Amino acid sequence: MDYTIGPPLCIERSRIMNIPTVTPPKDKFLLTVDEASSYFGIGQKKIRRIVAENIDSGFIIQNGKKYLIKRQRFETFLDKTSSI
Repeated sequence: MDYTIGPPLCIERSRIMNIPTVTPPKDKFLLTVDEASSYFGIGQKKIRRIVAENIDSGFIIQNGKKYLIKRQRFETFLDKTSSI
């Protein structure tokens, strides 16, 4: 027997039960340091160092004490960088 839940029921269930939907990092505009670390395969300390050294580069947004990374601009930065 097939017990999988099809998309309409799953969507309906999440709306009724207020289950938050999880957006994959590849679809997000902004990433936290933790998400960027997992997505790009770079350690959190290294990501934080890159953020500190490139604070005015255009791929960092600061929300209070929290730094958010613009995914596409950071990808472009990494493409242009030969070593990190």
